[in-house]
Formats: sequence, structure tokens, C-alpha cells
Amino acid sequence: MNRLRCVSCMILVLVCTSVLLSAAGGPETSAADAGSLRVYAVITQDDAEMLTDMFREQTGVDVSFIRATTGELVNRVIAEQNNPQADILLGGASLLHTSIARAGALESYRSPNAEGLPAFGVDPDGYWTGFYVTSLGIGVNEDRFRRLFGDTPIPESWDDLLDPRFDGEIVMTDPLASSTAYLFLQTQLQRLGWEAGWDYLETLAPLVGQFPTSGGAPPQLIGSGEFAIGVAFVHALSRYRRQGFPLTVRTPAQTGGEVGAISIVRGGPNPENARRFVDFILSVEAQQAFVDQSLVTPLSDRVVLPEAAVGIQEIDLIDYDSELAGQQRSETLERWQQIVD
Repeated sequence: MNRLRCVSCMILVLVCTSVLLSAAGGPETSAADAGSLRVYAVITQDDAEMLTDMFREQTGVDVSFIRATTGELVNRVIAEQNNPQADILLGGASLLHTSIARAGALESYRSPNAEGLPAFGVDPDGYWTGFYVTSLGIGVNEDRFRRLFGDTPIPESWDDLLDPRFDGEIVMTDPLASSTAYLFLQTQLQRLGWEAGWDYLETLAPLVGQFPTSGGAPPQLIGSGEFAIGVAFVHALSRYRRQGFPLTVRTPAQTGGEVGAISIVRGGPNPENARRFVDFILSVEAQQAFVDQSLVTPLSDRVVLPEAAVGIQEIDLIDYDSELAGQQRSETLERWQQIVD
């Protein structure tokens, strides 16, 4: 009789424990229920890894991401729209998110965490939401520059890059592969006007020693001393300077900038987790971590600006017409290809 009572008690304890674990959402159950998420990342490998790790830790969602160039991922999202393979496009110029939306490949979503962002950082139709700002600058490897050019002044403006002494010592990304470099082309065309802008670009192109396909390549090549001068985003250059490379960073007057955005792929395999991820990216915690690591300029005024980062008030941006840039994209890239060929 006592043995029977003990067995009954053990069964009762096991049943109660099971119920309590189920109600509490034990680790195994919650992880299984959390589902998965697939991200196409335009931002750097390190930044994408940090943000997806944070989201995984907070939610239990099984996140995977693919990091590739902007052009490759934009084309992939559009090509896959009848059978989407990703849920999120993370980073890249808002202009390109708009292009994807026009192709019918994005889902509209208005996150509650977007409240308070400036109007220029939020798509009025909800197809993308901005979470940072980038601006173009000039990076100079001080050691190589002084060794090659002595007391020549470091270039401060876009026009300073046209010095023929810099022949072969400039590196910038290929505009056919990178939104960073296309922004540079349009910056010159819009600040100078169409014809004068092309005069500038035709003079600059022969001075460029290399056109890598990745927007992250010029800061690396300048930092390592393979080139003396490079055109890249200011935050990317600042990251190498923070790491101890002999870089001087200049933000020219009348420079170009863009809003970096996040969007949801229409018909993606995990729509609910996609919306959760957008909410997460727009949270103060995620944005602060992202700005601290990447040194981009935050859109949210709730983010504390790191010492090495540049605030929006320090950047002299042109009145950049992204709509015009989109309309001229094919013509601009075709003419640029003729110049470099």
C-alpha cells in the first residue's frame, strides 16, 4: 500500500512538473516554437552577425543570414519574388528598397518602433524603414601619402581628387556593383549639374587605380597601405582609423548621403518573425549596439553618438534627389561603363 502511494506521488510530481514547464515555456519548447528567419544582409558581416545574434538570444528564433553586395542581393530579391528564399533585406540605400518595392517584391509594414523617426527616414507606403544614415568621404593613408607626395595637401574636397599627381593612387568601388559608388556618381552629377558632373567623372576615372566590387574594399585597401586615397562611407573609414590604421578621414562639403533601410520580403517563409525582426532593429538597444560597432550616423535621437562617429549636424549633405537618381540609374551606369572601358 505504501509502495502504491509512493508511485502515485511520483506520477503526480512528474505531471505537475510537465505542466509547469509547459506553462513557463521551457527552453526546448520555446526554441522550437520560435521558428526561423532568413536575412539578406547588405551591412557588413560583423554587423549582421552581431544583430542576428542579439535577436536570436532575445527571441530564440533560429536566424541565418547571407552577406553579399547590394547589387547582388537586390537582384536576388527581385528574381526570387515568385519563390522567396529570404524574409528580410537588411541595410542598403532606401532608394534600392524603393526599387524592389516597385517590382512588387516587398511587403508593407509599419513598425510601432518607427515612431519619432524623421519623415525622410520612413517610406510613406511602409515598404522600408530607415535606421541609420551614411555619408561619403575621403580616406587617406597618411604614411603612403607622405611617402609618395611629400608636403602635398591632403585632399579636402571632391575637386581636390582631380590632381593628376594622384594617378593610380585612388581606389573607389565599381558603381555597377555597389550603391556606395553609384551614390558617388550621382553626388557629382547633382552638385555640379549633368554636363559639368560628367566632365568631372571623365577626368577622375583614369586616375582611379582599382574599382573593387564591394563597398567595404576601399577602406581596407587604404588602411593596409595599398592605395593612398580612397572614396568610401565615412563610418567605414572611421572604423579602420579606430583600429589603429594611419587613416585621415575627410567629409567634403556638398557630399552625398543615404538612409540605410530594412524591409520585409513579400511572401517570405517567416512573415511573423520578419515583423518581429524589424521591430527589434528599430529598438533603442539594437540601434545603440549597431552604432557603437559600425560608427554610422543614427536616425534615432535616442541613440548616444559614440566618440568616433559623425553626427548628422557635422555633415554638409547636398539636397540629394533620390527619385532623380533612380530615374537616371540605367543611363548613368551605361555612360560610366563607356568611360571606364
